[in-house]
Order: sequence, then structure tokens, then C-alpha cells
Amino acid sequence: MPVSDHVNDVMKKNTSHTPSTPHLRSTDWFGKDDKMGFVHRSWLRNQGYPDDYFRGRPVIGICNTWSELTPCNGHLRDFAEVVKRGVIEAGGFPLEFPVTSLGETLMRPTTMLFRNLAAMDTEETIRANPIDGVVLLTGCDKTTPSTLMGACSVDLPTIVVPGGPMLNGRFKGQCFGSGSFNWMHKEKVLVENYSAEDVLEIGRSSGGNDAQAHIYSWRGVGQRANRNEVHTAFGEGTHILQVDSARGFEGNTTVGSHATFDGCVNVMRAHVVE
Repeated sequence: MPVSDHVNDVMKKNTSHTPSTPHLRSTDWFGKDDKMGFVHRSWLRNQGYPDDYFRGRPVIGICNTWSELTPCNGHLRDFAEVVKRGVIEAGGFPLEFPVTSLGETLMRPTTMLFRNLAAMDTEETIRANPIDGVVLLTGCDKTTPSTLMGACSVDLPTIVVPGGPMLNGRFKGQCFGSGSFNWMHKEKVLVENYSAEDVLEIGRSSGGNDAQAHIYSWRGVGQRANRNEVHTAFGEGTHILQVDSARGFEGNTTVGSHATFDGCVNVMRAHVVE
């Protein structure tokens, strides 16, 4: 079925419901008393979800691009737990799922060859499952546009929560932004006579390489994250450093709550009753 026809069909179903009893897409899985309703609920209970999670809670899919082969996204496995807490606080039912992750620094010949594959993975996973709204956890360059493309094709309420940028580092009194030394390497070696040991030390200590986070350079991740924030990210979350407690890694659910309560959960509820 074309996306436009699917959306129209969903909206026709929603017109018969009042704002107090919105029709959730996930109800077609969890809200039925037939055999398949039993199957959908009972199989998920093996993960310990209580009965009330299946009774009208909006299901928020957490699309995670975590991978150890994607250094900028290496912390998203832990960060997903923060977002889950926010979803639960907002009255939602969080379900995390993985999608193809694209590591800019490792993939050959280029991640661009795989961007549409990741978008298709995102789209079909969302479409095929009982999901009412989506939180995209992104970081490395192509993981932001690819997941956004996929989510937009499904046309469910979606927000993006970036994993957070790295700290800058210092070497010989100079400040090196995360990723910036890549563009200065040749000049520093040929003009300023940086030794192989100097370059090795910069790799160890500068650009926040000792902290898991994404690059904060305007040429790459930072540019995409800032553009994304205009339309789909919450507040000013793009600029909250990964190590900042506001991002929630010290037990603070600020980011998780804002990303879901003020964003995806409320937008989803408004969407299904229009």
C-alpha cells in the first residue's frame, strides 16, 4: 500500500475517536481479544512487561544506531536506557530496536553507499511493528539523515535525540576540536614539524577521544545535527555535551523526559486525534 494511502486509512480510523480516547496504531496489535492479540501480548511478556503497558500506552520505538563499529555512536546503548526512563515517566511504553549503523571513520569505500540501505531498514522496521511514535538515537554523519529518511517515509510522530558531542582537547597549548586535526594533519607535519610521536599523542588526548561521543565539527556531524534540530530535535539537545549530566548518564532523566514527554509522546497523541 502506498504511504499516502496508509496514512489516509489511519486517519479515517482516528476520526471516530474523541481526544480522550485516541486510537493508537499499536492497539491493532495489543488491544484485541482474539488469538493474535493473545500472541502479541504474551510473547512480549517474556521480557517482564506488566499488563498495564498493553492497555492504551503509546508505544514509542527507540531506534538505536549503536555499534562498536561506529565510534561516534558507541555510547548509545547506555543512552537508550536514559531515554526509556523518560518514555516511562511520560506514560509511554518504550521498545528499543536496532538498525543498520554507518561508521564514517571505518566503512569503505564510503558510508554514502549504504545510507539508503539504512533508511530502508529504519522505514520497514517501524512500519512492520506496533509503534505509535519514534525516537531516533543518532550520532555519526549518515545515521542522522538515513534514519530521518526512513522515519519520514512511515509518517509517524518522530524526534531525534543526538548522543552528544565530544569535548575539545589540548596539545602544546593549542585547542583541537573533535575531528579538526584530521584537516590539519598535513600542515602540522610538513610546516610545523610535528613528529610521529606528536601525532600519536594528539590521537590519544585531543578531540575528546577519551570520551565516547560524536564529533562536533561543522563539516560533519555537527552540521547535520544543527540542521536537524530546526525541525525534529528537542530543545537545544544537539549542543548538550555527552559528558554533561543534563544528558542523563548520572541518573538524571532530563534529556529522556524532554525527548519524550514534551516531544514524541505529546506530538503522537495530537497526531492521532486530528
